[in-house]
Amino acid sequence: MAPHRRTTSSSGTGELLHTLGDLTGRILERIKFQQARVELAAALQRQVLAAELPVLAGLQVAGRYAPARAGLDIGGDWYDGFLMPDGSVGFAIGDVQGHDVEAAALMGQVRTCLRAVATATTDPAEVLGRTNDLLVAMNSGLFVTCSFLRFDPVTRELADARAGHVPAVWATADGHCDIVLNDGGLPLGIVAGERYPSTRRLLTDVGAYVLFTDGVVEGPGYPIEEGLAQVAELALGACGSHPDELAARVIKVADLTGHSDDAAVLVLRYGGLRPQREGEV
Repeated sequence: MAPHRRTTSSSGTGELLHTLGDLTGRILERIKFQQARVELAAALQRQVLAAELPVLAGLQVAGRYAPARAGLDIGGDWYDGFLMPDGSVGFAIGDVQGHDVEAAALMGQVRTCLRAVATATTDPAEVLGRTNDLLVAMNSGLFVTCSFLRFDPVTRELADARAGHVPAVWATADGHCDIVLNDGGLPLGIVAGERYPSTRRLLTDVGAYVLFTDGVVEGPGYPIEEGLAQVAELALGACGSHPDELAARVIKVADLTGHSDDAAVLVLRYGGLRPQREGEV
């Protein structure tokens, strides 16, 4: 007897093909939707990072940004620098929770809030405090880590306050180097009325103050202590160089962390530039 062969009716085959076609169409629409969100977030990010950093006598500034290295995630890291009404200069670096168009949109709002608040007060503690209250009132559901600094070109005083952000690194040409572990407050957007202590220091001689986001110094299997030590070593060795050079070196530390997050670096370089040696790039 011939073996029995199981056949599929033409109507059953048609239904299967229709189902597969419907699923394929939904998947393609989902991919297009996700790509559109990524492109929008990337456009928002480019708009924020396109701002020119201020140019001052005796203070050179450079920033670097590296996008996420995997997937379609767009992060909320940014840096900024701008002149303030009293003649001082404000600098900010921060990281919005999440990796999507919402994070990128909030990043732009935070940048705008900081600049707006700085028209009324330039004290870093007050700038962060008022910005925090605005973000809490907006009830976005996201929080933001941030450091805000004020540089006075007349007195050469640098004041800074920190809202849950990673520490900075301060290195001088005479061999002094610190991981700046000043007291700070909670990230922005969590609790109204939060206070942010500020610290003041004079920038004399030659040195560099290096700020960055956590994507630079921390990742899976790469403790933040190692990342901070790596940045400190780079800053100490190149604090007399042009800030573009130091920023380019620091952003490469992110490659060691195994992190898929985006990363940002802001370098404030003060004092005379080190003479370039023959053959040095």
